[in-house]
Amino acid sequence: MAKKDSAKDEDEMALFHAAMRDVVPLPATDKLAPSSSKVPPIPRKEKYPEQAVTEDTLSDHIAMEIEAGDEWSYLRPGMSHQTLRRLRRGYWGIQDNLDLHGFTRDEARQELSAFLGMCAQRKYRCVRVIHGKGLSSKNREPVLKIRIGNWLMQRADVLAFCQAKLEDGGGGAILILLKVST
Repeated sequence: MAKKDSAKDEDEMALFHAAMRDVVPLPATDKLAPSSSKVPPIPRKEKYPEQAVTEDTLSDHIAMEIEAGDEWSYLRPGMSHQTLRRLRRGYWGIQDNLDLHGFTRDEARQELSAFLGMCAQRKYRCVRVIHGKGLSSKNREPVLKIRIGNWLMQRADVLAFCQAKLEDGGGGAILILLKVST
């Protein structure tokens, strides 16, 4: 059987050479032939949260006027008024707190932004931010209260907020309902 295979291979080679008899090589060009060694692809670097720029994008422009002592709240357009009612009544338990006593405006904005980012990662639904009543500030006005409300309105993950119940801090604290991403 080995002789048959060998004879068959020789016949095929003879046929091949006969077919290629009139073939001439192509003229040389100035183009480079592709190399046989493949260059391994370099993966694109992804931005990870710890590498992401932590620049604060919350504006200090005050879009909402609040007088000291007013019970104030916010409900994102399209949300049911029952959502705000539930938040006021404590339907969702407070999962974490941020105390901003003693922070400057810029420090408070950065702390709030970092806190809300951490809450989103941990999939928290309801949190409390203690901003104080402004008793030790100039004119005894709550400087952070007004600003925090405006900063929160700029965030897409904030569905609603309202003044905390008396036992949760009253006029010196705010309850925030967050959108939980799945």
